[in-house]
Amino acid sequence: MKRFPFRLPVLLAALLSLASPAAFAGTLTVAVAANVQYAFDELQAAFRKDTGHDVKPVFNSSGKLSAQIMSGAPFDVFLSADMDYPEKLHKEGFAAAAPKVYAYGGLVLWTMKDLDLGKWQDTLSAPAVSRIAVANPKTAPYGRETMKALAYFKLDGALKDKLVFGESIAQTNQYIHSRAADAGFTAKSVVLSPEMQGQGKWIDVPKAAYQPIAQGIVVLKHGQQDNSKLAQQFHDFVLSAKARAIFERYGYLLP
Repeated sequence: MKRFPFRLPVLLAALLSLASPAAFAGTLTVAVAANVQYAFDELQAAFRKDTGHDVKPVFNSSGKLSAQIMSGAPFDVFLSADMDYPEKLHKEGFAAAAPKVYAYGGLVLWTMKDLDLGKWQDTLSAPAVSRIAVANPKTAPYGRETMKALAYFKLDGALKDKLVFGESIAQTNQYIHSRAADAGFTAKSVVLSPEMQGQGKWIDVPKAAYQPIAQGIVVLKHGQQDNSKLAQQFHDFVLSAKARAIFERYGYLLP
């Protein structure tokens, strides 16, 4: 039998051509604001399906993630809960370009207890409510907007001693869901998530009391230098019609 020897490079090229794109998929590390945690599962799955590439999220408050980025954390892309943090990162040279708004977040009051949310201002002021969970306004944009809403209704002074601060929206949700707090303020995306939908009671905080939160995405310098093509691909995906539909399902307003 006549043999046709293959040179090794030719053989490797042939094998590579038969392999699926997913076999050589890259992985992106994304810093993700805690309020996006539930929606991110769907974003991650949709991006993987479209591109074959995986995304590794790191969840925390936007302020803490921003501090980690400035300290050298190897994140490729940052999905912030506001525009202030990514704009600062861009201004100080930690981002490849100016941030873009991917969604506007809404604020809700949520409780697992049998409280009258129809008269929520009176309810929170009543002696029956002793702990109200709020994300840390110094690092979490949703906490910052909560304090603006309480000031708008002149409740900030009256409720001051009842406030229990979580490091992020994620910890604030734990306080509410575990009933460690009687009620709390969180992102609307949380109460509309499949994991939490139908649990407890919630009500929208009137939008006149706070500014719907513009949330920004930015490609970071680490991503530009080490994973430029994939970082930009994920950035563009988050701004795409498919991602916008996911954000809308989770109660975000679209830019």
